[in-house]
Amino acid sequence: MTAPDLNWQDACFVLEPDINAEGTYTHPFDASFPADVLFLVHAGRQSVRMNRHDSLEVLYVYAGNLHIQIQDRYLTLRKGDLVLIGAGLYHRIVNPPRGLLKLVSLNFQPEAVSGATPNVEDEEYLTPFFLQDSDFPHVVRSATGIPGRVFELMRRIRAELPPASTVARLSARTYMKMALLMLVKHYSTYLGTREAFHRRERDLERLRPLFEYLEAHYGERIKVQDAARLCALSNSHFMAFFKRVTGQSFLAYLNHFRIAKAEVLLVSTDKSIAEVGQEVSFCDQGHFGKAFRKSVGMTPLAYKRRFGNAKKSGPVQTFAHEAKGRVLTSSSGASGKGWESETSQGTAFVGSSTTADKAKVPAPGQIHRKPAAM
Repeated sequence: MTAPDLNWQDACFVLEPDINAEGTYTHPFDASFPADVLFLVHAGRQSVRMNRHDSLEVLYVYAGNLHIQIQDRYLTLRKGDLVLIGAGLYHRIVNPPRGLLKLVSLNFQPEAVSGATPNVEDEEYLTPFFLQDSDFPHVVRSATGIPGRVFELMRRIRAELPPASTVARLSARTYMKMALLMLVKHYSTYLGTREAFHRRERDLERLRPLFEYLEAHYGERIKVQDAARLCALSNSHFMAFFKRVTGQSFLAYLNHFRIAKAEVLLVSTDKSIAEVGQEVSFCDQGHFGKAFRKSVGMTPLAYKRRFGNAKKSGPVQTFAHEAKGRVLTSSSGASGKGWESETSQGTAFVGSSTTADKAKVPAPGQIHRKPAAM
């Protein structure tokens, strides 16, 4: 079968709306076959924020060079390289200093490989994704010849999606197994353990009460000491633990989450810039504008005009013509710097709220937990 033309889409527009407060990206898979191939363009100063997903991902660098942050590690990738990202790993793409970056993403659930009746043999195809401890070599270099062959199989998989017949589903699953088998052989000498995966899940579970609280109270003043109490940790231990698990300081994470909420409000509501700033805990419009521009690369008004109109007129396509000659930078989250200082006493604040200053953070046992995002 001849592979279809590559349908490139703006990464921020496609991915950002499906990232929640926990930083979890939930992909809208087709129910009949939980796998998808996306052709993504990263351009401009706006970056997809730090996120994780419950699915597994194989990322191919089609054009450009980049740095990718996975947890607290920074890895360099070049055109033709491949990177594996397991479930639960916080990561983000750092945009290149100049030019366009094009990535092809194969995102899938284990069921796409095993079908409705998983067996031990099918699980072996997923071994490289379950061995991803802190020293795992995520990058497969183009010189090995593997990335190019995997990319061609990714195109074949995309040509079968969504599967309209049993034959199409069987074809897509076969192509996936062929690609994964190459990766299994490549990593066969790497010694690891699934304990790293389970330890990461336990760490995220410990932060879950905090993530749920942020989703409901991001517009209120939140102290570091309150966040630490939700996780049953001292202030100093909480700050170190949070950065180890997410790759960001708590205040940097909170700032970026609030700005992300503001982006959604700017394009999906008719609220004024000042109203949006107030809603995400910036009562001073000047401070909100400065923080927004630092994170997104444009003013709130420019963002509203650009993406608000784009949302009304249909899906956003590549912004290649706007990237030429522009210096592209990542957001400040990678450096761990927030807009306010973080102290071991936990007295620092991010933003402020005139209406929520009296809000109290409940003790961990008083949190009414909602189901985790699927």
